[in-house]
Amino acid sequence: MSAVGFHQARVWRLGADVDTDVLAPGAYMKHGLDVIGQHCLEAVRADFAQGVREGDVLVAGANFGIGSSREQAAGVLRHLGVAAVIAPSYSGLYFRNAFNLGLLLLTCPEAVQIEEGERLSLTFDGETPLVLRANGQRLVCAPIPGFLMDMVEAGGLLPLLKKRNSQ
Repeated sequence: MSAVGFHQARVWRLGADVDTDVLAPGAYMKHGLDVIGQHCLEAVRADFAQGVREGDVLVAGANFGIGSSREQAAGVLRHLGVAAVIAPSYSGLYFRNAFNLGLLLLTCPEAVQIEEGERLSLTFDGETPLVLRANGQRLVCAPIPGFLMDMVEAGGLLPLLKKRNSQ
């Protein structure tokens, strides 16, 4: 079983097609994650940057992370303390950037059932994540290969490589 998980995480609900410019607005890309974080999702959720707390979870519709390849769009969510993103599908570039930076993405076709403010927990059955809703419903997500979970547990690809090189 993975050491990664969350318990009673608060949900921030978003729609489909959330692009990287909404996550990390281009006007702030010359700054670091502290400044980018102040503007994360402001075009669709003005309350997000000030209200998100360590361990919260984003739930979105299909095609999360479409747009550019800017890694700050994944890095800013980790910086803000987001425990995971749950969506039916992701942009391929965003998916890889997120895991490289240690952000857990859960691919769950039933994510659209999850509501704003709901509390969720995560467990694993081997490589298969199970999202547990407060109403008792279990949502089965796509399995996550061990090498990707290793990156999440280490905090990203670079910390994982440093850890492996020091052993």
